[in-house]
Amino acid sequence: MDLVVARPEGLYCPPGDFYIDPWRPVERAVITHAHGDHARWGMGHYLASSDSEGILRSRIDADMPLQTLAYGETIEHHGVKLSFHPAGHVLGSAQVRLEYKGEVWVASGDYKVEPDGTCAPFEPVRCHTFITESTFGLPIYKWPSQADVFRDINDWWRANAAVGRASVLFCYAFGKAQRILHGLDESIGTIVVHGAVEPLNKVYREGGVYLPPTVYAGDLKKGDPRLKQAIILAPPSAGGSTWMRRFGDYADAFASGWMMLRGTRRRRGVDRGFVLSDHADWPGLLWAIEQTGAERVMVTHGSVPTLVRYLREARGLDAQAFETEYGDEDDAAQEAE
Repeated sequence: MDLVVARPEGLYCPPGDFYIDPWRPVERAVITHAHGDHARWGMGHYLASSDSEGILRSRIDADMPLQTLAYGETIEHHGVKLSFHPAGHVLGSAQVRLEYKGEVWVASGDYKVEPDGTCAPFEPVRCHTFITESTFGLPIYKWPSQADVFRDINDWWRANAAVGRASVLFCYAFGKAQRILHGLDESIGTIVVHGAVEPLNKVYREGGVYLPPTVYAGDLKKGDPRLKQAIILAPPSAGGSTWMRRFGDYADAFASGWMMLRGTRRRRGVDRGFVLSDHADWPGLLWAIEQTGAERVMVTHGSVPTLVRYLREARGLDAQAFETEYGDEDDAAQEAE
């Protein structure tokens, strides 16, 4: 019996009678992380990592029926041993390890392999079968080091501030915004955030993650002198809206893994594109898969056919595709950006 199968409601564990990141309401849901394509409202019971509790209650419902486990802590349900292990994607993100009658499966959720200081770093987990994402599962995707990216962002901000121009950086409100905040040089000027970002900053700070002081954009009036040296973090939906008028003359940029493609940058219509993703690039995916020691790999959302073909032909693995409905939030889907 396969420990995880694809059903219309989501990825289902038959012996345990629960789902992993279901996209339709079910009785028991195991959640890898709090992005909207993986954690949805309407489940009878939720099980997630302890580090994700604040984000889940903020984004879904403060009174949601949520049970949590610390990383590495084990629970048994219908004979299936389940534990969470860091995925390095966003605060609280976890891989799900399942063990049943000597068989071990790991469902990765979304992950990246470069530590960033805002969440527990990715930890490879040995298993027989590994369920991996493939958001950026093409050889073209190889990320620059985040240190270089943060240096470029700070240099861009500093240059704009020197001529009295605000810097608007579009990024996703959960995960990407906090990662960028963690890497900003707060000595350059005021850091301003959109209303979608600030409540999540609070959860990160309460979780022990250092973020520099931020000012809520709604507290600043148009023409406030601080804006001339400020960097403003806002979700993509704010672009082109009346909300932007308060910043006067500004330069804008977008931070995403998709910014590696020049065409994406042009379609965005921004001045700059910074290549920064919370997903593993092609080398990262291959490294993570190798580290598990899995002989069987199930590939979900992203460049599924390419990664499946490579794993079969170049690595000799039993690789297959899982059809899912993930990938409609954050940089998990190019068109959703």
